[in-house]
Amino acid sequence: MKKESYRSDQMKSEVFNAGNMTLLYGLGLDKEDIRRPFIGIANSWNEIHPGHKHLRELSAAVKEGILAAGGQPFEFNTIALCDGLTQGHPGMCYVLPSRDLIADSIEINAQGHQLDGLVMIASCDKIVPAMAMAAGRINIPSILVTGGPMVGGMFHGQRMGGAWMVREAAAKVARGEMPPEEYERMQKSVCSGVGSCPMMGTANTMSCLMETLGLTLPGCGSCHAVTAEKLRYARNSGKRIVEMVQEDIKPRDYIDYGSIVNTLRVSAAIGGSTNTVIHMPAIAKAFGYELEPELFNEIGDSTPWMGNVIPSGKYTMLEFDQAGGTPAVMKELGGNYLDMSRRCVTGRTWEEELRDNPGSQDHAVITTTDDPLRPDSGLCVLRGNLAPVGAVVKRTGVHPDMLVHRGPARVFDGEDAAVEAIRSGAIHAGDVIVIRYEGPKGGPGMREMLNPTTALIGYGLGQSTALVTDGRFSGASHGPCVGHVAPEAAEGGPIAFVQEGDMISISIPDKLISLEVSEEELARRKKSWHSAPLKAESHYLKRFQYLVTDAWHGAVMEVPGEKGM
Repeated sequence: MKKESYRSDQMKSEVFNAGNMTLLYGLGLDKEDIRRPFIGIANSWNEIHPGHKHLRELSAAVKEGILAAGGQPFEFNTIALCDGLTQGHPGMCYVLPSRDLIADSIEINAQGHQLDGLVMIASCDKIVPAMAMAAGRINIPSILVTGGPMVGGMFHGQRMGGAWMVREAAAKVARGEMPPEEYERMQKSVCSGVGSCPMMGTANTMSCLMETLGLTLPGCGSCHAVTAEKLRYARNSGKRIVEMVQEDIKPRDYIDYGSIVNTLRVSAAIGGSTNTVIHMPAIAKAFGYELEPELFNEIGDSTPWMGNVIPSGKYTMLEFDQAGGTPAVMKELGGNYLDMSRRCVTGRTWEEELRDNPGSQDHAVITTTDDPLRPDSGLCVLRGNLAPVGAVVKRTGVHPDMLVHRGPARVFDGEDAAVEAIRSGAIHAGDVIVIRYEGPKGGPGMREMLNPTTALIGYGLGQSTALVTDGRFSGASHGPCVGHVAPEAAEGGPIAFVQEGDMISISIPDKLISLEVSEEELARRKKSWHSAPLKAESHYLKRFQYLVTDAWHGAVMEVPGEKGM
């Protein structure tokens, strides 16, 4: 049923806003076009990001759908950093802070032009969550089109899972175990073309979770970038957003706390990235909810791991999609694990949406709940005197011999010094590397520790050496890596008081991480501690440091006293 009036009508009055009409006519529109609902297309396309280089083609398909359904599309751009290209240098400081900027830019455009609906297009780590945050904040009819994974390249007969494999191999070159020319062939083989890295890293985790949350059409998250099916998803999303405007269906009308719990449950089942625990609290906040760290353990301990996808599993996103993708996982979980009365972006309940879904098409890739990869899932929140608020580890990526570990602390005030120590042979089996002042404030920006984690694997220390940090990890990271330690060092958390040689014990089965130093000694060290100077030199990063919350509240920029935004 066609609506008689739209939000955008506020700027279309021919008498009182005649100047506005003149500007709209200046775009080449005629009166019939201007009477249609105005649909914004927030496109994060750019030419330096493999996950986003193809998004103009998807945007063109979205426009076709909008026009076919009777809407008027207006495309605008927002930024998108490539996490892979920012690894190992100061550029990584800007990646997490960019999430707020992306959400803000979409809000500004949508509210400034009083758009009636939004289609948001993105592929990768921070950009997809940013758009979900924008949908919750603005609360106008919204749909997200994810750009899709790339097809993993082949090297020596093995399907490659992403650039992290090349980073691990770099250590073999340094040790003379791989010829440089072989390494170059590997570099050219891994990324076959456009799309997000073909693993269950942060990009594809968040893209799949947007289906369960209710912001993308079911199946869109794992549909690959180079397929005709992806174009159909884009075109149908364009059609659907016009229907949503006509029906006045807004994100907060059907996305609630139950939807968020369902989303966390699916993340646990697919073996989602550790970055889920920073993005989902931020998204929840945008919808008016708070998530407690313990919720991740409650869900993780009661949800079977079913997605056999690298880096923790065996297969790439291509096999995951062919096995049925997120809808198949949800079908296998069913009402025993999910609230099937929650609605998705189609307007139907999940019970209705999945009624005819056959479930997993390949039980080696997506298992059943009766025969999972393991009875509990990947993410595990640790607590103890080293992390009173919490820390996170991906237990599905940890060798069984390292589930319990005790060793001497090797302390580094930043990522770069730790990487140099690993490469120079200064780290030994049994050590616990502590990298601090890399949290949201201290980093600034909570850099991903992919360089040290891949160096540990490459130098043969991945099954004997633990890493603990107030920074975070790439979704590609695996091994005994404990991140998101909170409170962070820059805020005077206990990690700031660790000294070289202190014994640290980690028990993932018991969810404990402990610094074997007495409370009296910690209190003495705290008295003599002086906060390290904040490292930010840029205006934006200084603002981020001043306003950012801790990791377990999403590391979002929040005005003091502000709640649920």
